[in-house]
Amino acid sequence: MSFAELERPDRPGRTVTDLYSLDGRVAVVTGGAGLYGRHMCDALAEAGAHVVVTSRDADACAAAADALRRRGLAASSHPLDLADEASILALRDAVLASHGRVDVLVNGSVHRQGSDPGHTSAADWAATSLVNSTGLFLISRYFAERMAAQGGGSIINIGSIYGVVGPTFDIYQNTAVTSPAFYAYDKGGMVNLTRYLACYYGPHGVRVNCLSPGGLRSEGQPEPFLTAYRKATPLGRLAGPDDIKGPILFLASDASAYVTGANLMVDGGWTAH
Repeated sequence: MSFAELERPDRPGRTVTDLYSLDGRVAVVTGGAGLYGRHMCDALAEAGAHVVVTSRDADACAAAADALRRRGLAASSHPLDLADEASILALRDAVLASHGRVDVLVNGSVHRQGSDPGHTSAADWAATSLVNSTGLFLISRYFAERMAAQGGGSIINIGSIYGVVGPTFDIYQNTAVTSPAFYAYDKGGMVNLTRYLACYYGPHGVRVNCLSPGGLRSEGQPEPFLTAYRKATPLGRLAGPDDIKGPILFLASDASAYVTGANLMVDGGWTAH
């Protein structure tokens, strides 16, 4: 459908069910077997998309795709090394060979190496940048070009509260974890790259948005961290499995057809302070 047809005031509207449906669409999720990735894959597959689960851990991705298929959902897996341009192109070509199109790309992978500034080497910084910056740019470019050629698509970059505000180091007291320096740099840059790509590919029908979540509850998190995090968040809790599913589906589907260049905060109000 052309832009002119989409903005016609007399054009009949679709139902909410139709707007949120991903029937017949193909969604690629990098980091799809990870903590957030599994829930995002669930949401996209449950809405009708064929989900391609991908990351460097081929076995984990295969297991995640198999779990979706056992539920009667459409899914497959493919290995991906975002540090290797040839691997990115191989993923794109494999998806197109199998499905002939790609409608959604979720950039959920993140390479973690290094810690606070005093415990991060130049090699650590270079390794994270190769994946989280260069790899992000390349996969977005190659998939956006294909989406533009087919008339549209949606790219969703998974950011973080720490791409918008500085860390609250107090919540990590009495724990062995902290917020690493590379994370602020990579996630902050992701937000503005999202805006740039949205402006560049928008005329071709490709939407690019960022979804920035807060902390997700998982096994093994230290109790001092959980207590401090809950106190610092207006909603008084960490995110649960369902909290990411609605927002990712919104940005992937036609429900957000007039949304691009946005950074959707899904953080329980953390950044509202």
